[in-house]
Amino acid sequence: MSTLAEMLRSTTLQHRNRLAVLDDERRLSYADFLNRVQRAAGVLRGLGLAPGARFGVIAPNTPQNAELFYGGYWSGTVPVPVNIRLAPLEMRDVLQDAGVECLFVDSAFQGLLEEEALSPWRGNSVLTRTLKGKERSYEALSACAEPLPIHPGRPDDEAIVLYTGGTTGRSKGVPLTHRNILSDALQCAPAFGPRKDDIYLHAAPMFHSADLLGTIWYLFGGAHAYMPAFSPAGLLETLDRLKITFTMLPPTMIIMALQAPDFSAYDLSNLRGMIYGASPMAVEWIRRTTKALPGVELYQGYGLTETSPLLSILTWEAHREGLETGDYERLASCGRPITGVDLRIVDEAGREVATGEAGEVSAQGPNITKGYLNRDDENRRTFRQGWFHTGDVGRKDEEGFVYLLDRKKDMVVSGGENIYTSEVEAVLYRCGGVHEAAVIGIPDETFGETLLAVIVPAEGIHLTPEEIIAHCRGKIGGYKIPRRIQFVEALPKNALGKVLKTELRRRYA
Repeated sequence: MSTLAEMLRSTTLQHRNRLAVLDDERRLSYADFLNRVQRAAGVLRGLGLAPGARFGVIAPNTPQNAELFYGGYWSGTVPVPVNIRLAPLEMRDVLQDAGVECLFVDSAFQGLLEEEALSPWRGNSVLTRTLKGKERSYEALSACAEPLPIHPGRPDDEAIVLYTGGTTGRSKGVPLTHRNILSDALQCAPAFGPRKDDIYLHAAPMFHSADLLGTIWYLFGGAHAYMPAFSPAGLLETLDRLKITFTMLPPTMIIMALQAPDFSAYDLSNLRGMIYGASPMAVEWIRRTTKALPGVELYQGYGLTETSPLLSILTWEAHREGLETGDYERLASCGRPITGVDLRIVDEAGREVATGEAGEVSAQGPNITKGYLNRDDENRRTFRQGWFHTGDVGRKDEEGFVYLLDRKKDMVVSGGENIYTSEVEAVLYRCGGVHEAAVIGIPDETFGETLLAVIVPAEGIHLTPEEIIAHCRGKIGGYKIPRRIQFVEALPKNALGKVLKTELRRRYA
């Protein structure tokens, strides 16, 4: 089993008649799904895509997307899913950077093909999830395609190209190999305990690396459901109607669902496990989640697009122990490195620092990409002597738990003091009436930088800067207390709910 296509073939041999994919329109066994994947591979080959060629996908989460991705793996061609929230010019930059030859566009985004920025792909585009009878529709091409034999791929062949979220600047193309993705799935599986009778919900966008966690359930014969768009009611209804047992959600989605006024009306008794990631979750929300979902095991995953996706996991056992003992600091960690990952905290020279000291998180492992597309300078800075330097600042404790302190670019130096904004945000979240908070550094003539807290108050709550400052006194050093406070209705975020501090700095600098 050296490629994702061979994995699917192996899973189908073992679980041929088990449910593989379900939605409102269909229920496919693994045998049915494999047949559609082979036809998708035939469609790709029929469009002139040779092994190694890349094709773009602009679409929400759908079973057709899964068929196309695996059709790419089966045929040796490479899917490049595009963030559907990007502007047309940004989409063009991604497609050009990746050298995309053919474009699949969901019918909901058909209007994008009229945009001048995407005109180079207009003549070689295919509509997915569209009305039958359209000649250039995926379903019409699939119905006529001959199932393609499996491409004899190798573990280090490119499987997919994902683009980073761009939270610290322009997004970068990350080629992930079959070895990268399969390694991470096998490394993470023991922590999550996948079952063949699980139904896994793909709620994280399929253009994001978090969706790769679904590989674990393809590996072990579980069923898969796909949620095209998020809303609190839509998520809860899907969990109830499809009897979902496991999913991955950003904290923002979890918090919004828990706040739904009719939360208790949904039957979530089948849900047994939930992974959260992209950003930490405040302890109070962890407690509220376990209280609202008493039968659900929580896992936090820390990783990046470059790591396929996880480097470490805070297990359910660690969550439970922290809640039972009151050791809430442990709940602020992102767990221990997964098996097969060597994770170190290093200084600017790349030397490992002492336990408890802050430094940059760097890692080695079979799940880590070898480098970015078309970014030689970035590769020299980020991949050094076999180590991937994440750009995250963290520390390790005596038991090997990793604590993220900040992004290197988000750390603020004020009056010569290093301030980790995540530490300040943790204190702000403990202030009654604060729904969300983000802290950034803005220019200051006296101190070089000073702290600005951008706060979203809870619904119906009025806060003042004086109340925020008074709350912080005694909880953190005086130099860490934000002296400038901005109240807003919402924070800018990427598709997975991570706050875009680059945008905040642009707004308030």
